[in-house]
This record gives sequence, structure tokens and C-alpha cells, in this order.
Amino acid sequence: MNPTTPTLPRHILVIRLSAMGDVAMTIPVLKSLSKQYPDTKFTILSRPFFEPIFENLPNISFKAVDLKNKHKGLSGIFSLFFELRKYNFDAVADLHGVLRSHLLRTLFRLSGKQVAQIDKGRNEKKALTRSENKIFKQLKTTPERYADVFRELGFDLALKPIEQANTLKNSPLQIGIAPFAQHAAKQYPLEMMEDIVKILAEKYRVYLFGGGAKEQKTLQDWADKNSNVTNTVGKQFFTEELQLISTLDLMISMDSGNGHLAANYGVKVLTVWGLTHPFTGFAPYGTTEKKWLLPNLNNYPNIPTSVYGNNTPAGYEKAIKTISVGMVLERVEELLGD
Repeated sequence: MNPTTPTLPRHILVIRLSAMGDVAMTIPVLKSLSKQYPDTKFTILSRPFFEPIFENLPNISFKAVDLKNKHKGLSGIFSLFFELRKYNFDAVADLHGVLRSHLLRTLFRLSGKQVAQIDKGRNEKKALTRSENKIFKQLKTTPERYADVFRELGFDLALKPIEQANTLKNSPLQIGIAPFAQHAAKQYPLEMMEDIVKILAEKYRVYLFGGGAKEQKTLQDWADKNSNVTNTVGKQFFTEELQLISTLDLMISMDSGNGHLAANYGVKVLTVWGLTHPFTGFAPYGTTEKKWLLPNLNNYPNIPTSVYGNNTPAGYEKAIKTISVGMVLERVEELLGD
């Protein structure tokens, strides 16, 4: 299909309200769209904090949603709809698929606009995460699920690799480490990660990423104990944090948002997995098996036990500890040597 085909939508509302990793995974899709369809405009509807993720992208603007006040509840969604109608969107791409986005999408459909929504593959994910009759296979990635929404709207979209943002050679090399995750089942033991930080800091420049007062205290303690280690939490704005991430040579992340942010800049990402698994489709964009570290699946065959890491079966509490400190360090050296 020719990118200038007049029947394609010219201005699309793209809905993805949360969470950070899921919002970040829209970037590979939007970058490919903006290159292949430079005459199409995309307006992202999301939480205000995420706006810097979309800065400097051609054809893409941002509309903040206030779900705690102005756009809270049923009346708030109707108010938001009337605000958005002024933008004269031709179509709506719902990449979230929750109650709020369902309602907003329906209002646009009833007003005569073309709409499409994400297929989250819930049945496939249930089959992958159940303990009995598990169907253990790679599922479609989240960026591909996002891309399917735009394909439904008529776009002949092919996702492209992301070019490395920073082509300069750092000396010493710079490693980012984001050791926290929303659920304990996805988080590498902090005492083991602290050992990794100490060893890597002997050779590399290490930056620590996280959020919240408790995480800030932990990371600052690590930074105080080791030269060449910087805690970024509470030290800079999100825009500045993204700029720093873009300069890294490697990001070590859990199954969490920072890995996706780094992948958006073409940074090498090493993800450490607990009771979730890349097969659910949530691995950072462009990463392959070489950039995944997994627990011993022979000892813990029920992994993944859930999609989001909120299920820890009895006996699986220490599964992630089968990824040794040495395994992490060895993989870091391998990836930095490529």
C-alpha cells in the first residue's frame, strides 16, 4: 500500500495510559509508522509523566490525561471525549484495552470514527502460564500486537530495528542497572545485585535507576560504598534520565520499564527474569535469547507462573537465585564484547 493513499486515516488518536513499560513499547511501532507514513499525524493519549518518552518523534504529539481529577470516572471520560473531538481525529487506535479506553473508543465509534483495539491474547497467555497442560511457546510480542492495531486501520506496517542513539565510544564503558520490579517474583535478590554492582564498578561506570524513597535509599547506599557508581533516583528530571539512558553501553534490567526505555535508544539490554518469561511477549524490543537470563527451568518447570509476576507458587520463592552472580557477570562481558 502506498503511504500517500488518501483513504488511510490522516490523524490518529493513540491510547495507551499505563504502565511505563507498556507505554515505552509503543515507541518502536510509532517510529516505524512515522518513517513509513510521514504524512500521518499521531496524537498519544497517556499520563503526563510519560510525555518525555515521545519527545523529538516526527509526526507525533502528546495529550495528557488527568485520571485522578479532571478525567476521573464516567463523567471524566465523557469530558475527555468532548475535549478530544476538537482535534478532528480520523481514527482511534486503542493499544490499552481497559474499561476507560473501551468507553472512549466506543464514543468515537458512535460518532462515526474508525476504531481498532489491541488483541491481548489472553487465552494464549493463560495457556502459557498455567501449571497443567502448559503450552510453552513464544507468543506474539507486545509491539507486534500494537502494530496489528494499526494494520487493522489499513496501514501496511513493518516494524524496523531501532538504530543506536549514541554512536560515541564511552571510556570507561557505561552500564545502567535497574534492580527493582513491581513484584518480588520478578526481582533479583538485592544482596546479589549489590555484589554485581561492586564488581562491575571496578571496571565500568555504573548508573543506578529506580524510583521511590525506599529504592532511593538503597541505591544511594550502594553508590556511597563504591566509586564509579552513581545513584540517579531523585537527582534529575525524567527527561534527563532518558538522556542518560540513551548514552549507556548496556542496561541490566528486570522484567520492568527501564529495559524497554533503553531498548528504544538502541542500547543493549540484558534482562534478568524471575517467574515471568520472555515468551509472554514482554521482552525489550529487539532482544533475543542471548540477552535473557532465566532461572533453571528444569528445576522450576511452571515458569512462567504469571504474565505480570504476581503469582509465586509454593517452592518457587528462590527460583531467581539459580541465576548466579557469575552468570550475570559473564553475560555482561559477552554482550559488551560484541
